[in-house]
Amino acid sequence: MDDPQIGQPQQSEDKPSPLLWTSHAPKVDRGERKEVDSGKKKQEDKEMQGGWAQQEVGQAQVGHAARTTRLVQIVEDLAAHPAERVPQACEDWAATKGAYRFWDNEHVEAAAIRRVHIAKTLARCQGQELILAIQDTTDVDYRTHAATTGLGHWQGKRTKGKLPQGLKVHSVLAASQEGVPLGLLFQHVWVREAETVPEEEQVHRRHQSIEEKESGRWLLAQQAIQASFEPEQRVLTIADREADLYDLFAQPRPADKELLMRAKHDRRLKTEPQAQAEHLWERIRQTQAALIVAFEVPRSHEHKARSTKLAIRFATLTIAPPRPKKNQAVWKPIPLQVVLAEEVDPPEGETPVSWLRLSTMPVTGYEEAVQGVLWYSLRWLIERYHYMLKSGCRIEELQLETVQRLERALATYCIVAWRLLWLTYEAREAPESSCEVVLQKDEWQALYATIHQTPTPPQQPPTLHEAVYWIARLGGFLGRTSDGEPGVKVIWRGLRRLQDIAATWRLLHSLEPPTTCGSWEDYGLPMTHIFRKHPTERCR
Repeated sequence: MDDPQIGQPQQSEDKPSPLLWTSHAPKVDRGERKEVDSGKKKQEDKEMQGGWAQQEVGQAQVGHAARTTRLVQIVEDLAAHPAERVPQACEDWAATKGAYRFWDNEHVEAAAIRRVHIAKTLARCQGQELILAIQDTTDVDYRTHAATTGLGHWQGKRTKGKLPQGLKVHSVLAASQEGVPLGLLFQHVWVREAETVPEEEQVHRRHQSIEEKESGRWLLAQQAIQASFEPEQRVLTIADREADLYDLFAQPRPADKELLMRAKHDRRLKTEPQAQAEHLWERIRQTQAALIVAFEVPRSHEHKARSTKLAIRFATLTIAPPRPKKNQAVWKPIPLQVVLAEEVDPPEGETPVSWLRLSTMPVTGYEEAVQGVLWYSLRWLIERYHYMLKSGCRIEELQLETVQRLERALATYCIVAWRLLWLTYEAREAPESSCEVVLQKDEWQALYATIHQTPTPPQQPPTLHEAVYWIARLGGFLGRTSDGEPGVKVIWRGLRRLQDIAATWRLLHSLEPPTTCGSWEDYGLPMTHIFRKHPTERCR
């Protein structure tokens, strides 16, 4: 499958010049045009409200303006009801059929959908002192979808004797150094073609170059990151242990494009020819702890969230290169900044936190060492993003017949997942900003009236933090002292309820009769429809 190209959106090669557009426009079948027309009023209402989806994907180059309009409507509908199935999210048959036909259209490239979102992400990155580019890979599991063609396999628990099947997805999420997700920078989707790998091929793979392996995705993503930004933009790539690849550290990098990884291998260090061999973990633990800091450990698959203390050790160590593979140039040793953070007095029964970080950024003092630990803790954002994609948007429940349709749907849902994740963290970092950056006027009015049980909302909109807190309450958030800030799950539940509440609010206010003296014609209503016997009667 083609990978998305990083940079500005590109026009389709078969699209004619603007002067020839009228007479040589790409054909759109009757069904597609009928569905667009049926949803035209719905989409016009959203554009009048300045919908975020129009701003995000309204410039998508998907071959025809009608398809772009359809994409805007699909994104808007799915974001309003992220956990619902497509028919429930689209609300009517025409919009539902339009969504499925859009994903089935072979003229729509998944890369084009991602490309327009990536362009908006780069625009949001402008003005940021430092961009965190967080990488990770996830499996999208379709093992129960026996009728879907083109899916790949991977190692895991078998179902009825068969390996899991689905898609492999590698994403790069941009975030500010405060932890606000800004959008996707890169995404690579692929399938594994074979169910099993013969033992002799496994041996052969050890002698392959990294570009021939799946591990090459880390290098491919890093190259895309470096090509996306201006030379003066500072970018820090953050990844987990799977990215601990000598090839990645040895890859040429421009200035201000740095790496921060969690160590996986106990690598051999460069030493004098006659000196005893040293290894990474042993050497860094011989370094005296520079300080002990209080730290909030985020929840993970290995442990619960908790407050703890970490002992910080750091040093500049030179990593010895691995043995060169066949027909490969000999690498040189690489000096790296090594930071070890280990938990002091962990709770009984809990595995102690032990994080060994490898970085290309200079670490000359404890402040820079601690800052690196804090930045790495934001790697959790990419896991929350994939969680939102799979559990929040429930993409693993999509019933589509081919892997090509799934990839187009995945590209669409990726935008929705980012939007919901952004809302959660933006409310924490910019709590005093107006809620109108994310909610329309009728939405926050309906929200305020519901929470405060009053028919009269205030003239001024509430803050973003207040609005998100109320949305979370609609989703079941209790707001107890020990609960902390609301998370992604209760917010998307609350958004689902808010959409229904806001729809009712708009309906009631559109039917509200005039309260001041005047004719009904002043309000655009024929008098004969209101006053059959006395069409000229005025309201009393």
